[in-house]
Amino acid sequence: MSGQIQQVQSKYIYHGLPVYPDDVKGLTAIITGANGISGHYMLRVLSQSPQRWSKIYCLSRRPPYIPGGLPENAEHIAIDFLKDPSEIAKVLQDKGVKADYVFFFAYLQPAPKEGKGLWSDAKEMTRVNSLLLDNFVGALKIANITPKRFMLQTGAKNYGGHHGPTKLPQEETDPRIEIPDEPNFYYSQEDIVFKFSSESNGATGWNVLMPGPIIGAVPDAAMNAAFPLAVYAAVTKELGEVLKWPGDVKAWQMNCSMSAAMMNAYMEEWAVLTPAAKNQKFNAFDGGAFSWEAFWPRMAGWYGIDWQGPQDDAKYESWETPHNPRGYGGKAVGSRVFTLVDWVKQDKVKKAWKKLADENDLAQKELVDVDRVFGFIDGSLCRPAALTFSSDKARKMGWHGFVDSQESLLSVFDDLAKIKMIPPVPKVKVQFS
Repeated sequence: MSGQIQQVQSKYIYHGLPVYPDDVKGLTAIITGANGISGHYMLRVLSQSPQRWSKIYCLSRRPPYIPGGLPENAEHIAIDFLKDPSEIAKVLQDKGVKADYVFFFAYLQPAPKEGKGLWSDAKEMTRVNSLLLDNFVGALKIANITPKRFMLQTGAKNYGGHHGPTKLPQEETDPRIEIPDEPNFYYSQEDIVFKFSSESNGATGWNVLMPGPIIGAVPDAAMNAAFPLAVYAAVTKELGEVLKWPGDVKAWQMNCSMSAAMMNAYMEEWAVLTPAAKNQKFNAFDGGAFSWEAFWPRMAGWYGIDWQGPQDDAKYESWETPHNPRGYGGKAVGSRVFTLVDWVKQDKVKKAWKKLADENDLAQKELVDVDRVFGFIDGSLCRPAALTFSSDKARKMGWHGFVDSQESLLSVFDDLAKIKMIPPVPKVKVQFS
């Protein structure tokens, strides 16, 4: 039986990263949504290897926020993917855009239904986000741009965890969860990419990568678990209070597969450059075990404040998931004492943040879009059911990337401070396993 030797490397806190052959060079890439959290880190990863990636086209309505400006091998092109494909194609042709690989992160978040969660208007989310992608692939055809691989990033909701408890662990071969009148735009987007690939007569392969809660540092705080956590800790310290856990003991101990945006990007580069990974879906996550029970005391230690876990005598508000995707064992029940959405709206919190923002010259003197930003972390903290990604498939194909999720969170907190999103982290006590 013949063996296969693989080389891996570490970069900063990211370990087990692939080493590519020297002859993989001179590649061109398109990154859509390059001003968002995932697109931003994709640009950072590709720009680390200018010989491998000779040209990176960043397509978004606004330019990516990169201190000091874009890397020399990157160019921003302002494009609105809600425009007609012919208009998009003309911009691509006029700019001479070529692409060996496409990394698609463009996303629009419609307003949720009043009093409901982020995904409550599922039909509008499906309509608008499918339109973004459909217009873009239509433009690629008109502009005669035929990439070797098209990478689409979706997410953990692929498994239907927002509807209720799912099979564990979540594996890429799990079937779609179809709920009447609640379409999942990930499925619609997948079908668009599959069709685009099939119509290329084998010229364009595809990848779909599915991260869990994404951790990163960009000025847009939406869909970012790190920013609201840092705000909660910084304001709690400013008020001289205890860092209280909002949920129950089940969520406190529950495994949650975290996804550092930088690690996601390293994996997405690996996926498109790996022949065996052509036309495959992968879970994208940090590669280790993570629970709030382990993280909470450490975050409190960074800020030098006391913390409190779940209390047996607490008065919980409970809710039942709307569905049961796994099909047995009943629906899941979640419980919490309070939400961070309600916490952040308190006058004392607003005043404390304003004081911190003025003292540290922060970008947001008043916190904005709090329902969306803090609603996202509420969903991550108080899960009624576990998010436990399987990494078996990717490991068998040669992916060995790993980052300590807690170490990643502290690194992102530091990066958020550098771009004036949060005050500097005191780092009173820093400890990792």
